Amino acid sequence: MKNNIRIYSVKDAYIKYLSKYQEHLFLHEGGSFGRKYIGTVLEINGLSYFAPLSSFKTKHKKMKESVDFIKIKDYAVININNMIPVPNEQLIELNINAEKDPHYKFLLQAESREINRQRNRIRKNAEIVYNHKKRNGNSTPLAKRTNDFEILEKKYWVMILSQ
Repeated sequence: MKNNIRIYSVKDAYIKYLSKYQEHLFLHEGGSFGRKYIGTVLEINGLSYFAPLSSFKTKHKKMKESVDFIKIKDYAVININNMIPVPNEQLIELNINAEKDPHYKFLLQAESREINRQRNRIRKNAEIVYNHKKRNGNSTPLAKRTNDFEILEKKYWVMILSQ
């Protein structure tokens, strides 16, 4: 299918680099269970933006979806407010079919199918959140809980230009 959204991980070193500049960024350093920092990649403002997936928790059942919080059935949630710009060389496309754990492989396949069912909504919401943050700074509740894309884009370009 053309225009499918794929699932990626981001290299730990890049997450660690950006986490110094952004409090909403979840730092993942390997993890004892091998859980990857995974999410979807969307194009916004000419850059690849990584929107992290979080495991679905009991609390998510009660939470309402919003422009920055999308449920992927009861498999995961996408936190669009926590998306970050990522250079392509810092992304690793997940090869779901190579996953050795059959339960995790099934979960990733189910997440991928549902993400792609909702792909237009996910892309639209990402644009809305991005533009809202750029327009409103920290003056609204949504803007306050959203990563500072201006700072992150500056750090993105520092990374790109230093290579």
